[in-house]
Amino acid sequence: MTRIFFYHNAADRVAAAAALLGKVCRQGKTALVYAPEAALAEALDRQLWLSPPTGFIPHVRAASPLAAETPIVITADSAAGAQSERLLNLSSQVPPAFSRFDSVIEVVGLDGDERQAARERVGFYKDRGYAIQYFDLAEPSP
Repeated sequence: MTRIFFYHNAADRVAAAAALLGKVCRQGKTALVYAPEAALAEALDRQLWLSPPTGFIPHVRAASPLAAETPIVITADSAAGAQSERLLNLSSQVPPAFSRFDSVIEVVGLDGDERQAARERVGFYKDRGYAIQYFDLAEPSP
């Protein structure tokens, strides 16, 4: 069954998503980023070029001919792409076809509407029996 991870209290949601995608890459895993809003997808694309400051997180858009061999793919269609390990959701909705992934990563910022949408997604996952793990990004790392 798909594992669900909620990272909440992100001061900068795009930067937090980029940091998590960096961790995915360092683990040698792949991820599909579901970003149906073009502006958010563009912001993440820019952030992945800048973060970390001395490195690069390999990524492409789903339409790229290199999508099948690139660890991070950004798309507006969560059913597309060869990646099936991780799905990072940047939508306010439950992503279509999320259950084909080993895990779903949800990044939630501080905005009230965003937090309410996240609560609704938590309810959706819980109602269907998915176990959810929560990580507070406002707390310092051990």
